[in-house]
Amino acid sequence: MKTSLRALVVTVLAIGGTFGLDPFRNYQLATAAACFAAVAGLTVLVGLTGQLSLGHAVLMAAGGYGFAYAASAVDGHWLTALLVGLAAAAVVSGLLGLLLGAAAARLRGPYLAGLTLALVIALPAAANTLPLGGDQGARAPFLPVPDALAALIAVEQWHAWLAIVIAAIAVTPLVVLRSGRAGLRMRAVLDDETASRLSGVDPGLVKTGAFAASAVPAGLGGAVLAVATQQVTPGGYGLAFSLLLVVAAVAGGLGSIGGAAIGSVLVTVLPWAIDELVALAPADLGRRLDGNLAVLLFGAGLIALTTIWPGGASRLLDRLRAARPFRFATPSTTTER
Repeated sequence: MKTSLRALVVTVLAIGGTFGLDPFRNYQLATAAACFAAVAGLTVLVGLTGQLSLGHAVLMAAGGYGFAYAASAVDGHWLTALLVGLAAAAVVSGLLGLLLGAAAARLRGPYLAGLTLALVIALPAAANTLPLGGDQGARAPFLPVPDALAALIAVEQWHAWLAIVIAAIAVTPLVVLRSGRAGLRMRAVLDDETASRLSGVDPGLVKTGAFAASAVPAGLGGAVLAVATQQVTPGGYGLAFSLLLVVAAVAGGLGSIGGAAIGSVLVTVLPWAIDELVALAPADLGRRLDGNLAVLLFGAGLIALTTIWPGGASRLLDRLRAARPFRFATPSTTTER
């Protein structure tokens, strides 16, 4: 109950904050919400079970394609198309996550990372082989602002609202899962698979379930991107984007949902901020830095963060919360005899 109330409060505050943002910032917020859904699943997967996935961008792409095709097939109200598309995104990404989870139960360490990395590299070829629209991808339907809100908000703000609500719906079950018995089983498998097996916990089943549980929010994050951009292309979910999701999870703190939110904002805002800095540089220097400065700063920042605060931004926030302000001593209410 406390978790649901907290999620509701954060969601309402985020929606209220959209009134202070311009259309581009609202688009960035929608993008950050999409990344948050995927990074939250990834941070639970890595932080609680130790399974390193470099291919969560593929799960987002699966959700985006599922949303685009299912929502486009619905001939009716925008809300019906949205719900059908989200259901398809969750199902497609969940099934792909189950397949990856079944493989993950038999692989570990670099072998699992290599498998998920191969999926990211193979995505463009799959898009050209399967009926996914090739390099052009698939068009997602445009979701207009409802008539009752048309005079109040712009379309970018409306899409930001949808992104925030969908991300909250996608992430809240992860919070419940992490703090429940399923989370305890995941930690047991991470600590010692042999001991967990002797305790009656099936490591293979736990790993498969964890991968599927992390895949569904990633697919819903892909659906959010499809809502914001009205397009799903394989090029948008390449290796660089997949690695950014891992960077967001590490920078925020593995296993932390709040850290996933911080990391998602960082990987959304920092590339834009770096591009703005490059644009201010002289033309010759700007051409040299373009595409290289972002990688350099991301790498340097991640190394510095993990060196100073190994637990990521969430560990830093925990330390700040634990720091007690100076309190004056109060007179004793008892008298000495």
